[in-house]
Amino acid sequence: MSEVSVIRTDRVGLGIICVLIASFLWGTTGTAATFAPEVGPLAIGAVAMGVGGLLQALLASRALKRDKVKLQKQWMLVLFGAVSVAVYPLAFYSSMYLAGVTIGTVVTIGSAPLFSALIEWIIDHKTLSKQWLAGAALGLSGIVLLCFFGGGAHEVASATTTTGTTVAGVLLGLVGGLTYALYAWAAHRLMCKGISAKAAMGSIFGAGGLLLMPVLLITGGALLASWNNALVGAYMAIIPMFTGYVLFGYALARISVSMATTITLTEPVIAALLAVVIVGENLSPLGWLGALLVIFCLVILSAPKKEQTY
Repeated sequence: MSEVSVIRTDRVGLGIICVLIASFLWGTTGTAATFAPEVGPLAIGAVAMGVGGLLQALLASRALKRDKVKLQKQWMLVLFGAVSVAVYPLAFYSSMYLAGVTIGTVVTIGSAPLFSALIEWIIDHKTLSKQWLAGAALGLSGIVLLCFFGGGAHEVASATTTTGTTVAGVLLGLVGGLTYALYAWAAHRLMCKGISAKAAMGSIFGAGGLLLMPVLLITGGALLASWNNALVGAYMAIIPMFTGYVLFGYALARISVSMATTITLTEPVIAALLAVVIVGENLSPLGWLGALLVIFCLVILSAPKKEQTY
């Protein structure tokens, strides 16, 4: 094997390791939030994505200065992405609070690629493939099962899990998946207009972080009530949100987007395992079937698309 091949193999291996670590860190967010039960989901979401977003903007400060003029011309797209970034964590953590870590994570992460394809179909006029339709059928079936047979909410949310709270959590998870897809679409459009990846992500996450600051000021008082709550808030912002996205961006310079996306399928699996082992969640058999269907949906959607020949 040549020296160049060894270097490339090392780069790919390092990229894979970075994505695996990032996926693990993202998968810990729901479980970590349960260690600060006095802190509401809005405060958790605001501190995680708000502070994490500002840190990302700080890291991308040079790129933001270089692309300042281009970003100013695309201010509406930046604002659109920023609003999506601000809504996403509020919906995501509220979903996990009501329906449980497993259901909230699986629904949010599982629905995001479905919404991404729908957005591209509606706005960019791209065709929905048979592969997407198959994945959507599995994903929607899994979400329905989770709605009515999930029952995974932790005891902080309610003493007894009801169908109503689970359905509300699933609906908020869908909002989280939609806003996740929207800010990813906005970032991609900025990149297509000649703006660097760092500047695109830094501007959207930074502006989104600023939008979340009022929410944090209003709801975040409990974060300062004890060292435990403060440490949970700091962990959420610095480790999963900031460090996780830095590692993911580092990996994208070494492996393909498709490979990185496929590896991140481990996130909902990690979240579910941690929820069962640490939080004590226990889905019904049909609930687990629903979660598996959503994960299979992700596998299908991330599989390489077959090129059509005519």
